[in-house]
Amino acid sequence: MGAGVTGGRTGALLVVGDVVTDVVARHRGPLATGTDTAAAIRTLPGGAGANVACWAAHSGCADVRLLGRVGADAADWHERELVAAGVRPLLVTDPQAATGTVVCLVDAGAAAERTFLTDSGASLRLEPADWSDALLDGVTWLHLSGYLLFTESSRALAGTALDAARARGVPVSMDPASAGFLVKLGVDRFLAFAEGLDVLLPSRDEACLLTGAVEPADAAAELSRAVPLVVVKAGAEGALVARSGSAPVRVPAVPASARDTTGAGDAFTGAFLAALLAGAEPREAAARGCRAGARAVGRIGGRPPYRGEVAEEGVARGG
Repeated sequence: MGAGVTGGRTGALLVVGDVVTDVVARHRGPLATGTDTAAAIRTLPGGAGANVACWAAHSGCADVRLLGRVGADAADWHERELVAAGVRPLLVTDPQAATGTVVCLVDAGAAAERTFLTDSGASLRLEPADWSDALLDGVTWLHLSGYLLFTESSRALAGTALDAARARGVPVSMDPASAGFLVKLGVDRFLAFAEGLDVLLPSRDEACLLTGAVEPADAAAELSRAVPLVVVKAGAEGALVARSGSAPVRVPAVPASARDTTGAGDAFTGAFLAALLAGAEPREAAARGCRAGARAVGRIGGRPPYRGEVAEEGVARGG
């Protein structure tokens, strides 16, 4: 197990995860089968791992690094976008596969719910050969995207990184990433991997899927018997923080006017980790995560604004 989950650590945050191109299509009303549906469409940088890294940097973490895999088709663009967001890119260019692409269908109504069509491409072709223990030099926290567990090669890479971090006493966190993929992977396989983690950050649906519990609070408490600190992201209901099987503490959400919920969970995770590394207690770190999530849903796409960028009209400030 790692060296604890609080304490104001200095040093870098290393995120290992997916880097993809998001095609965000915001449509109003139901999709019209067999004909046209009017939509506002944008192509943006994305990927759960990359989004977490960018939000951590945006939230004050001074040294954020990202290990990911992209295709030659978009490698330069993604590197520039990460650098502009304050993240040090450690990108592997895949010689065969194109960069992963996700089509995000976003209902432009009040709920701003989204549906993903995912072509993982190069993003989940990370492999142990892409890892070096030197990647942990100067690193005081490792975060793994749960998407890594959904292919054999990237799952092996995640295991290698986890073992290396534990050998150095570096705490490790993970976001399960997708309830749909968890079903395909198998709950038992995920939980077996999670036993080596220090922090788990599931969504409400993921937490309930992993435990069979109906109530998120029950799921949080149960998961925290296996992972020392569990933070369940519950959207408009805020977050639940549970430690070592204790009753979870609820952290209220920040009111927000949603335009696009893509990346809200990644924003929470990035801000939470930045706060934790700065010395915040888990409850305060979760509150900062909720504020970042509120800001994220007021933007299009999964990334924070660049430094100096003028806020978009309608962006929720989040306190």
